[in-house]
Amino acid sequence: MKTMFNKSDPAPAAHRERTPRVCFTELCAGYPGRPVLRQLGADIPKLATTVLVGPNGSGKSTLLGVLAGVIQPTSGELHHDGARPPAFVPQRGAVGDTLPLTVRQTVEMGRWGERGPWRRLTRRDRATVDAALDRLGIGELASRQLGELSGGQRQRALIAQGLAQESDLLLLDEPTTGLDPEARERIGALLTALVADGVTVVQATHDLEVARAADVCLLLQDGRLVGQGHPDQVLTTSALARIWQPL
Repeated sequence: MKTMFNKSDPAPAAHRERTPRVCFTELCAGYPGRPVLRQLGADIPKLATTVLVGPNGSGKSTLLGVLAGVIQPTSGELHHDGARPPAFVPQRGAVGDTLPLTVRQTVEMGRWGERGPWRRLTRRDRATVDAALDRLGIGELASRQLGELSGGQRQRALIAQGLAQESDLLLLDEPTTGLDPEARERIGALLTALVADGVTVVQATHDLEVARAADVCLLLQDGRLVGQGHPDQVLTTSALARIWQPL
């Protein structure tokens, strides 16, 4: 198992001492006839924000899918140190605008893992949904159609669906892409607050400003892990120049 830091790493000791929420070694995964991830090994620490950074096609979404359990590894080892399954929030574009769903119905889908899609929600389920709506500041939008929302509102509804799953591991695929600065800042502040409340956050992102604010960065290229550690040590000018040509 690879450790996130070594003795020569100048990152703060607090980062080195975090225990892993997820560990994977020699991890390979992909799709029929198309391998994507190639022998990845890393630890994702508990109670921290980890970002997956890399160009399109580098394997970020595939790795999130593996961590979420929706894509099965073809080889390697994956270990979760948690009592509940991860909550996975896909890209906004993966959820159709034309689906006839209200915001509340969208968030209620987060309870399907407990109830199944056809069973009535319990009082506790409804309270959990209400709490998620309130936490994301979208309670007043509960009766609105998902397709009527702005990009930032829609993203908050999807994150609320993830919170409704009551997992201690939240996986997000490009949660701030295409949003205005105010919406990006609001979601960033929310994710920081969730970590403080005991949630481990992993997000794929193209936004280097978001990435540099994280606790840990995994840098991917062509399905391989080419850097891991604190963003200050990973997202250097030379490392980014090797991956994105030209910068």
